[in-house]
Amino acid sequence: MRNDFFKYHALGNDYLVIDPNINQINLTSDSIKLICHRNFGIGSDGILYGPVVERGVIGLKIFNPDGSEAEKSGNGIRIFARYLFDAGYQKDKIFQLQTKGGLVTVEILDDKGETIQVDMGGVTFDSRLIPVNGRPREVVNERLDIDGKEYKITCLSIGNPHCVIPLDEISKGLALQLGPNIENDPLFPNRINLQLLKVIDHNHIQIEIWERGAGYTLASGSSSCAAASAAYKLGLVDNLIEVKMPGGVINIEIKDDKHVLMTGEVAHVFTGEFTESFWKRLEGFK
Repeated sequence: MRNDFFKYHALGNDYLVIDPNINQINLTSDSIKLICHRNFGIGSDGILYGPVVERGVIGLKIFNPDGSEAEKSGNGIRIFARYLFDAGYQKDKIFQLQTKGGLVTVEILDDKGETIQVDMGGVTFDSRLIPVNGRPREVVNERLDIDGKEYKITCLSIGNPHCVIPLDEISKGLALQLGPNIENDPLFPNRINLQLLKVIDHNHIQIEIWERGAGYTLASGSSSCAAASAAYKLGLVDNLIEVKMPGGVINIEIKDDKHVLMTGEVAHVFTGEFTESFWKRLEGFK
């Protein structure tokens, strides 16, 4: 058994694939933090652990850099689908994957696996399912006070929770300022992902992202789906939306059945091997 890892990125949102079929790595909260650390480890926005069998379907576990497990990741799903294609696990170009946040359908759109579409499933704005504290309701255009300033939020789940704030102007600095407070606000019992949304026109939006358990990221597939779905719910866009992020562009289609199709690129960066000395560092790393 080797101790290999495979690094990919989707628009700058980078993940490591750790395959249990060729590794004997014990993923704990501390080892995940070390692996993802950009100075003491390899550096990544998370770990994709698989393939594993989930409910009779090939699946994966998604871990954030803080050691917590995520329900779903749009970019992570595309990356993992590319790994299955590259490693020969999957010959078909259309297949399903099981995540903690639900079953998704994947389609590889080219011969190299560089462009991948995912049916991310449907969205819900129901406070009980996101979840958001308070009375049962759809969380649409509600007020939220952060540091004495009022923002209008729309919250939803696409298998993982999101809070979208439409603004006239957005920036990385504002995402860094608001992200930690909103992620950990008592309103959200399981914490939440944040998207700052700027609507350019009826088919184009721009977002800045703070991810729960990961922090500021250059791109996010589920965040693109969430921001586009919130904008659609608010009547700000049509059902075909190009989402611009610092790392690049994802295309979203909101179907008549409310399922969200996400299409974007994936790149294989490199393959590496963990050393014995790396694991010895874990004893002193917290």
